[in-house]
Amino acid sequence: MYVNITGNADPREAQNYVDYLQNKYNRKLESLDINIDGDHAELNYKFEPVKIERIRRITGYLVGTMDHWNDAKSAEERDRVKHMSAGGESAMETL
Repeated sequence: MYVNITGNADPREAQNYVDYLQNKYNRKLESLDINIDGDHAELNYKFEPVKIERIRRITGYLVGTMDHWNDAKSAEERDRVKHMSAGGESAMETL
């Protein structure tokens, strides 16, 4: 993590700002610019990117992947009516 301090700030004060931001937003900081001007502190910060997992609704369940499904649930997904094919035609047209 990168911390840049402009002005008169003690390293413990900078660490307190880091702890405050990470605890408040429950994310890890990538960088923090602290600009101290008298009694005023301006904080400019950037968080580390968060990996987002794709979630879909399949057969009434919200899932990321189907690799943990049992055979019956996998068969239910395989046998359901698909409303759109990869070519953009409706499933009914391809029957």
